Amino acid sequence: MLTAWDVKDRLYNSLNEHDLHRMLEYYRADAVLVTPVGVAEGLEQIAWFYEQYFKAFADLRVTTWYKVACADPAVTEWTLTGTHSGPLLLPGGDVVEGTGRHIAVRGSCAAHVENGKITTHREYYDQLELYSQLGFRIEPIGPE
Repeated sequence: MLTAWDVKDRLYNSLNEHDLHRMLEYYRADAVLVTPVGVAEGLEQIAWFYEQYFKAFADLRVTTWYKVACADPAVTEWTLTGTHSGPLLLPGGDVVEGTGRHIAVRGSCAAHVENGKITTHREYYDQLELYSQLGFRIEPIGPE
């Protein structure tokens, strides 16, 4: 039986190869992926989520640099890197075309695994860190 760490390591190897089909093999059919941009429930929505990032960052890669010493959930800290080369769908529905900017975003996640499959996968990262690297600026909203 695969441990939670085996599953997470294989998932990230598949992500780095942009092998969506293999990535989905590590999720249970009713798995839930929770991210700062929203919640994906089930394999179809999880696939759609990852496809958006593969389109936006053709060289997307995750590098794990710390694993918390616990069996389950598998908790990791990582850095996500890539070049923004394609359309990026924002949480509000707007699309930002490729900027050519490189990103390096730090984050962490916790994945609960049962019988060799991820049931819940929670990703945490700072959206402001990502968006500022893409050239976004925060502007105050004036009085209405």
